Amino acid sequence: MIILSAMKNINQKTPDMKEIEKELSKFISNKFGDNVKIVSPTILPDKSDVHSKKKNKPNRKKINFDLKPEDLVSFLDQYIVKQDNAKAILATKICTHFNRVTQQDFLLDDIKNMVGSIKNNVLMLGPTGVGKTYMIKLIAQKIGVPFVKGDATKFSETGYVGGDVEDLIRDLVKEANDDIELAQCGIVYLDEIDKIASNNNLMGIDVSRTGVQRALLKPMEETDVELKVPHDPISMLQEVEHFRKTGKRSKNIINTGNILFIMSGAFGNLSEIIQKRVNAQSIGFSARVKNSNDDYNILTHVRAEDLIKFGFESEFIGRLPVKAVFEHLSENDLFEILKNPNNPIIFGKKLDFAAYGIDIKFDDDVLKKLSQKAFRENTGARGLVSAFENALLIFEKKLPSTDIKKFPVTLEYIKEPEKSLKNLLSNSHQNIIKETYDRLLEMEQKDIEKYIENKKDILSQKFNIPLLPDRIKIIATYYTNHIIGVENIIQKIKTHYDKIKNIESYFHQKLDLHIKLEDNAIDYILEQIVNSSVSIEDINSQMSDNFEFGLKLIKDKTGKNNFLISKESLLHPETFLNNVIKKELKKTETK
Repeated sequence: MIILSAMKNINQKTPDMKEIEKELSKFISNKFGDNVKIVSPTILPDKSDVHSKKKNKPNRKKINFDLKPEDLVSFLDQYIVKQDNAKAILATKICTHFNRVTQQDFLLDDIKNMVGSIKNNVLMLGPTGVGKTYMIKLIAQKIGVPFVKGDATKFSETGYVGGDVEDLIRDLVKEANDDIELAQCGIVYLDEIDKIASNNNLMGIDVSRTGVQRALLKPMEETDVELKVPHDPISMLQEVEHFRKTGKRSKNIINTGNILFIMSGAFGNLSEIIQKRVNAQSIGFSARVKNSNDDYNILTHVRAEDLIKFGFESEFIGRLPVKAVFEHLSENDLFEILKNPNNPIIFGKKLDFAAYGIDIKFDDDVLKKLSQKAFRENTGARGLVSAFENALLIFEKKLPSTDIKKFPVTLEYIKEPEKSLKNLLSNSHQNIIKETYDRLLEMEQKDIEKYIENKKDILSQKFNIPLLPDRIKIIATYYTNHIIGVENIIQKIKTHYDKIKNIESYFHQKLDLHIKLEDNAIDYILEQIVNSSVSIEDINSQMSDNFEFGLKLIKDKTGKNNFLISKESLLHPETFLNNVIKKELKKTETK
């Protein structure tokens, strides 16, 4: 009766096992209370189905790494202001680590199994908001390895209440889409590591501090981590299922030998410990700190003994041989971050307003003012986000309900937001607003042109395309009209560039005509494709119509079969063909 009732309730649809079980559970619970429970039968999968799943499993991707330290530094320079020393250290040691990983298949067994091999695990020291996390995320993205980030304060020693540090390794496998081989070349990043330094005043076992340090020792060096979570009911059921089916215990593990561990923290009181040591040794030959108030200068002299006194186990510090110190960001540094076309803060605000169809531009005076406010908060680049949010909230609330589509942000909008909002919505101010917007648009374009010009050699080499002046203008114009990064634009331009060069091949292979497009002709075509709805197919068809017959005729009459096509030739094809014919006929008459 219960089954029939369930079938009626779902409009004659055949119920599945869960629905039937739910109905039965309700009935039995009402009649017998919690004394009787339903246990669903285990249905073993078809062997053929298991076989097909194994067969269809994607091939594991091996890491293919050949990046050089200078290449990685150049990449980081495009996104991160300052921190030159930290960039150099991280780029060098991380590149070395992953290049060694890729070479393991070619090493002799006695070298591979050599005892005492130390990984380049990194400890990053520096104030909050200076780009530590951002830098590691960029590096992981550039390298193409799985990356997980954890907060050290949320973990405890294995076996105690709290997060298990081995969960980070399991998360790495998830990030790698269950590709264990790829996950074994991943990066584990632990922030706020200074918070797990031991408390010297604490009595008894400290599972959230020194306990976490001990739990990290083996994974940071090399150990096998079981992917099945201990005491997890689902994992236990899966294990029982596997044992019933095969009669064997499954062992699914990941080795941490090639996983790079990177730790970071602000280390607020560490400078005092270093200062005391340096002052005590100043009579000898040790380095002196000239300015005791400069935390960066002090932190650069950090030693293992200082970190041990800070509250870390010596074994833990021994597994972090690489140390990178990050600098404080000045007010001008924060302004430079905002002027960087790749910065996520300006991109974020552009996207916020673009969600309502509003195009926003910023005056330099605004960026300087907000940098000043953020600097006062003493939270580094993080302060920039809150400064922008506070300054623009009133406009983000009101403008989506209006017809405003262009929002030029000048200093008056920050100083007097209420008055500026009224002026923005006033019809009498529309001409001024348009002039201001056009001025900021032009300023943004010039800034992007200057940025690309300064990095022209690096970008040209990276994308294998000459970045000529007109080509740079095309990229800058596209940037000002779209919310997209400079490198993504250059990649788009490169794709179009290659297709344009294929037109030369088309004329040669299909028409037996040798043409070469001059740079100004290529840039003209690029401009047509980028700034209008013209496709490369349209360009190819138009060139065939304009040049095919004339060039074939010239070839047949004069024997000439090499033609240089300029922008002027594309604009006036008949004039170009007539001039070529006259020139070739004159040559013939002279002979």
